[in-house]
Amino acid sequence: MVIRCSAESRDTVREMGAELPGSGNLSSPEDALRRLQQSVREDERDLAWKVKRIGMVRTAAVVVALCIPGLVAWNAIFSDQHQWRVTGQAVLVMPLVLSILFLLITGYVHLWKTDRLGEFFAPFVEQVEDRYGLSTSELRDRLELNQAAFRRWSSLAQAPLKERRSLYREDVAEIIAKYQAESRKYRRVHNSLQSLVMAGSTTVTTVAALDTREWNWQTIVVIAVGFCVALASTFTGYFKYRERSYFLQQTADAIEEEANAHALGVGQYSRFTAGQEDQALAQFTQEVEKLRNEQRRRQQQLDQPTEQAVPQGPSGTA
Repeated sequence: MVIRCSAESRDTVREMGAELPGSGNLSSPEDALRRLQQSVREDERDLAWKVKRIGMVRTAAVVVALCIPGLVAWNAIFSDQHQWRVTGQAVLVMPLVLSILFLLITGYVHLWKTDRLGEFFAPFVEQVEDRYGLSTSELRDRLELNQAAFRRWSSLAQAPLKERRSLYREDVAEIIAKYQAESRKYRRVHNSLQSLVMAGSTTVTTVAALDTREWNWQTIVVIAVGFCVALASTFTGYFKYRERSYFLQQTADAIEEEANAHALGVGQYSRFTAGQEDQALAQFTQEVEKLRNEQRRRQQQLDQPTEQAVPQGPSGTA
């Protein structure tokens, strides 16, 4: 997105140029804004990657911390039952080995990327990337500083209203794609959990019909499958994946309908002539914002208990 400074704010923006790191090579305030915008996006990506990797490392460490005493306890409990001991070892050793390999590879890559493996590997590291060299708090602080600077510069470099509306129209395609992607994600989750509920219920009923009276494989299967079914049912009822998928897809379809009507000049946009493009853009922006606000309200209603709120559709009906 190209951001242009108004004539009234150019002098003020130039006075702020000294506050932007690396701004000595910038030829105009627009370049400074583009540089800040790019820095903010890079910092967001680096921070998201850092947080995700830390979460994966912590998960792997927890798996290792649980599997090792689990193996010891399992071997002690089933020391006289070879088959059960081997089965438990097979179940626990696999995640243990994978977690240890992940931790070793992640640690090696980190040391390599931060140039801590000695002079032999130094020629292979051109520059230490910020996502490896900086901590999470440092990345977060830098992102907040860049965001504050970008908001300050943007407030003095307001684009014309017509250009902002045109840019908003171009961003509608991204909004539609985002809603559709989230809708597909929730639909997949709901279908997977619903399949687990149906398959698990059938399995529990079948195994329970065997009428076991001692601790054996049948009892273990009933307990394990029953737990999975209860967990899947709880997640499905609490997060309302099906409802979220339905309303997101409904909003995406409504926005897409508005975009097509505006592009083809049909529906409520047929009354606008070629010289009234500004009015058509204003109407289009108003309609899309209304749909997005309705989607946000429905999202909030879905997060409330069922007895307190009932999700509504784009038309405002329950």
